[in-house]
Amino acid sequence: MDILKVIFTSVLSAAALFVIAKILGHKQMSQLDFFDYITGITIGSIAAELATELEEPIKPLIAMIVYGVIAAGLSYITRKLPRLRKFVNGTPTIIMNGGKIYRKNMKKAKMDLSEFMVMCRQEGYFNLNDIQTAIFEYNGRLTVLPKATKRPINPNDLNIIPPIDAISTEVIMDGRILEENLKRLGLDKNWLSNELKCQGYKNEREILLSVCDDNRQLTIFSNE
Repeated sequence: MDILKVIFTSVLSAAALFVIAKILGHKQMSQLDFFDYITGITIGSIAAELATELEEPIKPLIAMIVYGVIAAGLSYITRKLPRLRKFVNGTPTIIMNGGKIYRKNMKKAKMDLSEFMVMCRQEGYFNLNDIQTAIFEYNGRLTVLPKATKRPINPNDLNIIPPIDAISTEVIMDGRILEENLKRLGLDKNWLSNELKCQGYKNEREILLSVCDDNRQLTIFSNE
């Protein structure tokens, strides 16, 4: 009976925490979904109790298992059922669009003007006139779309086609040649040795780190 009581109270407290988290709003979660937030604080609390419970440690252990099962079960179910996921995690809320601030949506997100201003500044926007759209995400973060005249210039704006960025691979680390990485790039020690000499290095022992991209461009960071 004691075990059943622990299971029942664990499920009941999970439901209560869910309701409380919904009431408090997304700001409390800081990039966690509802049940990550709930299970995180609850399992941590139960674990602390388990560490100090000497008479009946099985009870907090069962409670931890129940919370883990609930979290895993809901994670699986919400992946399969998008509508339930929206109910559990919530949906993005438009706070500002086209120069208009939506007070009703701000109240829905449990946010006041001061908090909105702080979140805008955290995203690098000190002037609301620079913002086209601001969306309060379900993970508690504010996503900002700047006005077209305020966004950074990109190559498409200038009709420029930049070269494709090449991925760099380590070929020397702490004075040691990484032969497998060289082979993956289609290179060998002779090529590397010649490149080192061209850049004024006698051997790999003088090198802290060296990386090479797909265009065979070698970058060297020497030991100092």
